[in-house]
Amino acid sequence: MTEPVVHIANLTIQYPNNVVLNSLSWSIQQGENYVIGGTSGSGKTTLAKAIAGLIPADNAIKLNFDASKSLPAKVVYISNWYQFTNLEGDRNFYYQQRYNHHQGHDTLTVKAELEHFAKKENLDFSAIRQRIQDFGFEDVQSSQLIELSSGEHKKLQLVRGLWTKPQLLIIDEPYTGLDKNARAVLNTWLDELVQEGVQLILITNDTLLPNFINRFAHVVNGQIEIVNSPAAFAKDKKRQKKELPAFLHEIPQTNYETVAEMNNIFIRYGEKVVLKDVSWKVNVGEKWLLQGPNGSGKSTLLSLINGDHPQAYGHDLSLFGNKRGSGESIWDIKQKIGIISPEMHWYFDQNATVWHTIASGFYDSIGWFIDVKYQEQKQIEELMEFFDLTEYKNQNLQTLPLGKQRLAMLARTIVKNPPLLVLDEPCQGLDNDQAKYFNDVVDELAQYGKTLIYVGHYETQLPSCIEHRIVLEKGEVKAIENITVKNKHLESAIV
Repeated sequence: MTEPVVHIANLTIQYPNNVVLNSLSWSIQQGENYVIGGTSGSGKTTLAKAIAGLIPADNAIKLNFDASKSLPAKVVYISNWYQFTNLEGDRNFYYQQRYNHHQGHDTLTVKAELEHFAKKENLDFSAIRQRIQDFGFEDVQSSQLIELSSGEHKKLQLVRGLWTKPQLLIIDEPYTGLDKNARAVLNTWLDELVQEGVQLILITNDTLLPNFINRFAHVVNGQIEIVNSPAAFAKDKKRQKKELPAFLHEIPQTNYETVAEMNNIFIRYGEKVVLKDVSWKVNVGEKWLLQGPNGSGKSTLLSLINGDHPQAYGHDLSLFGNKRGSGESIWDIKQKIGIISPEMHWYFDQNATVWHTIASGFYDSIGWFIDVKYQEQKQIEELMEFFDLTEYKNQNLQTLPLGKQRLAMLARTIVKNPPLLVLDEPCQGLDNDQAKYFNDVVDELAQYGKTLIYVGHYETQLPSCIEHRIVLEKGEVKAIENITVKNKHLESAIV
């Protein structure tokens, strides 16, 4: 009888006061391609990392590779988030640095990173050129790693990992941040790899999967359970709807009619044009959806609005009724904005507790530096209760399941009750139930005079309050239109 590719016997992994995997046993046979789904924080990622040898498993895991295969006898793990280093080998970056072209040269270009990886792994660069083109990734080869959007970073992760064609490939949240075309390209590529002998384990609750996926499992109470389909995955407990804290019922006072107005904006880095002749007007109280493929310029456009882009000066750009450069400070702008984005989550202080994370929203910092006032403390406490985060108030943000991290970041975004909410792919990594809960909160907030700019790829993960849409493609405006999420299909070939 052929030995299983993965054999796990009585695997136990625990962190302080928390047993994640409890005497777990599991075997994966040749030809079995798994999706592991289930609840946030159940131990899926911990199990994947243990199989990949990234977490000590005390000899509870045995891998049996096929010596007759030409593929490398190894396991490759692609994490949910991409961690890159600068040219000196550390990760000492700050959030706004990605928009500063001069300081961006502290990291490798995409092409240099891939060439370095090819040399290290003894790979042929020509073998990956068509994949790069299929992914729509060829236009960023000269970009610095720090300049990439979250979706572009995900593509870089995937290109590197799939290029190696290991006998066992594990991908944690493979579709996070990818646009519609990239998700389809990824599934096709994975199916082709399976035909070449690669075996898959995907960690996801997504239902649009490669054709060769033939096994499903979830982790429940520290044990692996085999199920028949993703529909049987355990789901997070639905939260009971609560009344918004009273301070969020207050409609923000504004003495301006336009939140943002830009005319014929050009943003370039050297020869690379990121935004080309972009004009857009956002009036007070409007609810906008911003869409476009990965790398279309969405993050750069938002950086002009939230005050993080150094090229905002010298352009025909007005924010909150004032032309940029007319005397207002960046802090005057940020005081009026609550923002959440994958990049901000990446750069956030990894040692911040949940309480400090929310408190930092008053000061628009990536950590927490100032003692909060009594009224501010009260608002923090109210938001923790509203989002069921009170019991985690003293835990580091990074130790929580992703769903709870995102809720803490949303609490940070709204704690000062700003007139403008900028929500850049806030539901990345959340399943449909978690995303619905998140967007229900956004819909409720929208009733109290908020202006909203929301970035999202998935039609099923959008708030229903959205009224308008702007679509970017290769830095240009392709569409501006009025919409109603409830009755119009939004997800087209370009998003």
